[in-house]
Amino acid sequence: MKVDRLVSIILILLETERVGAQELAERFEVSPRTIYRDIDAINMAGIPVCSTSGVGGGFAIMEQYKIDKNVFSAADLSAILMGLSSLSNMIRGEELMNALAKVKSFIPADRAKDIERKTNQVRIDLSPWSGNRNLQPDLELIQTALQENKLLSFSYADQRGNKTARRAEPYQLVLKNSQWYWHGYCLTRNDFRLFKLSRTSNLQLLDESFSPREHSAPQLDASDLLAQMQTPITLRIHKSVLERVLDYCNDEDISPDGEEHYIVRYPFLEKDYYYGILLGLGDKCECLSPEHVRMEMKRRITDMARVYGG
Repeated sequence: MKVDRLVSIILILLETERVGAQELAERFEVSPRTIYRDIDAINMAGIPVCSTSGVGGGFAIMEQYKIDKNVFSAADLSAILMGLSSLSNMIRGEELMNALAKVKSFIPADRAKDIERKTNQVRIDLSPWSGNRNLQPDLELIQTALQENKLLSFSYADQRGNKTARRAEPYQLVLKNSQWYWHGYCLTRNDFRLFKLSRTSNLQLLDESFSPREHSAPQLDASDLLAQMQTPITLRIHKSVLERVLDYCNDEDISPDGEEHYIVRYPFLEKDYYYGILLGLGDKCECLSPEHVRMEMKRRITDMARVYGG
């Protein structure tokens, strides 16, 4: 029994008022007996298909179960297709393909062009730029592990680049700020962890299954905590890096300083990551205050210059 044939039969039944067993058998190149078995399977799945014998008879889905195509507006269908298409470009799977096929079956012919135009007004491309690591194989592997409750083994690098061998039970894929993560119970640390996929390597699907344990969704919004921890520093930046600074600041935190520069009130934590952001702005950025951050920037720049023989 092929799943794709069952899905196709369901779509046909949603599209037509009634269809005969012989017609379905000829379309799918199987025997009428096979079609009857397929209909039984569809009924067992909870989709009520009734049959009528005699001339003009055949199979039909009960009218109360069918969805009126007009219940979805062009904007509704465009939004659904946009979301499904974005995911299917990154995570391939039979479920997504079937969902796309079902949604497309709701599109009336006279509205197809309008819906296609609206769908194409926004494009979400989650695939990496050329030269970046392709995460799609790992995403598909994690998706398989999620569906089959299989353990994963992998190497994981911390912020300092130290790698450890891990085994974990996967529970959720997370896309946060254009970065992929996966939430799982780490059997090495005996606790739940949120793993960044770009730090995950040598990912392997194990034959060993696990029984899912009770768990809560990972805490993804740290804005309140960061606001409490961050302290503002004062920067003087060149206008050429303004766009990069706007990723971290609001308009009210930025004021002009002549024609070429701006004074910025910048949210800062005294950690390597934040110093790295400032260093990445090069000579287009100067920390004016506080003095200890300015001196730490000077020390790091001196250390960098020493590496290059300066």
